[in-house]
Amino acid sequence: MAKKDINEMSFLDHLEDLRWHLIRICSAIIIVASLAFIFSRFVFDAIIFAPLEMDFPTYEFLCKTGRFLNVETSFCNNEMPMILQNRTMAGQFSADIWTAILGGFIISFPYIIYQLWKFISPGLHKSERKHSRGFIIICSILFFLGALFGYYIITPLSINFLANYSISSKVDNQIDISSLIGLVRASVLASGLIFELPIIIYFLTKIGLVTPEFLKKYRKYALVIVLILSAIITPPDIASQIIVAIPILILYQVSIYISKVVIRNQKRKEKQTIN
Repeated sequence: MAKKDINEMSFLDHLEDLRWHLIRICSAIIIVASLAFIFSRFVFDAIIFAPLEMDFPTYEFLCKTGRFLNVETSFCNNEMPMILQNRTMAGQFSADIWTAILGGFIISFPYIIYQLWKFISPGLHKSERKHSRGFIIICSILFFLGALFGYYIITPLSINFLANYSISSKVDNQIDISSLIGLVRASVLASGLIFELPIIIYFLTKIGLVTPEFLKKYRKYALVIVLILSAIITPPDIASQIIVAIPILILYQVSIYISKVVIRNQKRKEKQTIN
């Protein structure tokens, strides 16, 4: 049966169309999650638990940097001062399931964006669809860059700081597996979504909710929000917060430029329409 024209579709038709897009998204996540579950030992040993080893690339780089600057640092320790354990009967199984689902979402992200775009694009003008062909690629690249930033920067910094933090020599860090996986999950997913800021600003500018002037006017407030976000997703030390805040501020500046381009293009189209 041929798909109805967007102008002929009723509200229920739109809901039915959305339902099928959501079914395809869930199916993709389940398929990839199933593969991640099958190869769960590799996922945990080579990815999730990799930041617990002192030969992790981030630690080696920071260790060499510390030695070059002649600064003593915990990144050069022989091992991470923590013991990973499971305290509940279903703890490891739950960790396996939720990690597989998260992996399914991350790997399927380009397809998820593609399905959402297929649902939204029929409502756009032909010229808007033409100028937005790179949307899926750009959105996916930003998400994966954010996820990598969360995994290679935020996660190891957080683990190293919290594992070495001690209020007394009488207290050992015996970390529950759910706590560690929650930290990795939050760092990777939050960073991936934060890196979508330019895309969000693009659409907010398109619908008239945001302007370059607005973004510039409230830049100082945005700086405070960025610092609060970086404090939430990183350990409570200034160096880590600055490392996280820098790319977010760069993304904010890029968003201002994108907003300018959108406004300029809209004004150009209005002039062409008048002429």
